[in-house]
Amino acid sequence: MAWFEFLKLALFAITRNKTRAFLTMLGIIVGVGAVITMIGIGEGSKRASIALIQNMGSNMLTIFPGSGGNRFGPSAMGSADILLESDVALIQQELSESSVVAATQQVQTTRPIIFQNSNYVTQVQGTGPEFLAIRGWEVESGRFFTDSEVRGLAKVCVIGQTVKDNLFPNGEDPVGLTVRVGPLPFQIVGVLEKKGAGMWGDQDDLIVAPYTTVMRKIMGRDKIQRIMVSAQEGKADQAQAEVTALIRQRMKVAPKDDDPFQIRKQDDIVQMQTQQASILTALLAVAASISLVVGGIGISNIMLVSVTERTREIGIRRALGATRRSVLWQFLIEAVVLSLLGGIIGIGFAYSSVYILQKFQIPAVTESWAVALGLGFSGLVGVAAGFLPALKAAKLNVIDALRYE
Repeated sequence: MAWFEFLKLALFAITRNKTRAFLTMLGIIVGVGAVITMIGIGEGSKRASIALIQNMGSNMLTIFPGSGGNRFGPSAMGSADILLESDVALIQQELSESSVVAATQQVQTTRPIIFQNSNYVTQVQGTGPEFLAIRGWEVESGRFFTDSEVRGLAKVCVIGQTVKDNLFPNGEDPVGLTVRVGPLPFQIVGVLEKKGAGMWGDQDDLIVAPYTTVMRKIMGRDKIQRIMVSAQEGKADQAQAEVTALIRQRMKVAPKDDDPFQIRKQDDIVQMQTQQASILTALLAVAASISLVVGGIGISNIMLVSVTERTREIGIRRALGATRRSVLWQFLIEAVVLSLLGGIIGIGFAYSSVYILQKFQIPAVTESWAVALGLGFSGLVGVAAGFLPALKAAKLNVIDALRYE
């Protein structure tokens, strides 16, 4: 019998009892839809995390004291005063032609910011003019502070959008106005463009000021906490190695001794996030695939019932010349078609689910490979679920089948 005839028989058998067929496919529909949706959520989360990290400066390296702890989080920032302001000039002088674009000093603290009757606690970052280039940031209005203002310990600052919204809720232009950072008055000279969420919170919730002013007049210290470096495109690893060697040489660290500092590279964080997201995606897909197994059991059960109900039909077909193989293929193809139809409907269910998730600002995407995987698995489930019922139908004795009531 031609394959087209097998297909017509399968569709006829399925449409003969549409309600039962749909209920049988339901497990496959849910399973395929869940697998594609879960993979989409995992992949969407991975892309969103990578985008957030790259938004902080894709080629950025951060040097901070300490040789242990969690090197990927703020808690890893050591407290030993081993980094010098002059290290930045050394890095720029020695490595600008090989691997480094820019470098700047950095200190950080938290202080209340006061403007008239408004009081807001935020992060105060002290840095240099290279901050914008390293972080890939732009000034929305006003300007950034200059080298001369850094050297002169000027009390000027640039604020993020979140600080602006909280201190100036009426929408007035803050450029030129004066706020108090702790006990000191600072003139706002610029407003940073909106950056959005980052790895450790709202990137726009900050005030940026000359590091010399923040370090000496607000924090009361004479050493920097960190150094930010921007590597040349594609040379982050080279920059990390060269900066490490340069700082070790300046600190006169013995070859056998560990580095008394760490360098956090954005690429390392991207790799870590990618690995974690891949594991999460795999776990979600495995959990969702349980529905496919349940759906396959449902198809196998219904096909066994169908074989019992159609025993006399099988006997008549065998008596008219149908071979055991043709009966086997008839029922096997019917199970596969039933499963594939469920898979196709499940794909539509997955697309709808992803669309709804995106409307609720949940990072989710529809991956073409996940769609192909879901449809392929639904076909395999159909083969596995339909084989035993099809084999049972093919082995029926013709005489017993014809006598069956």
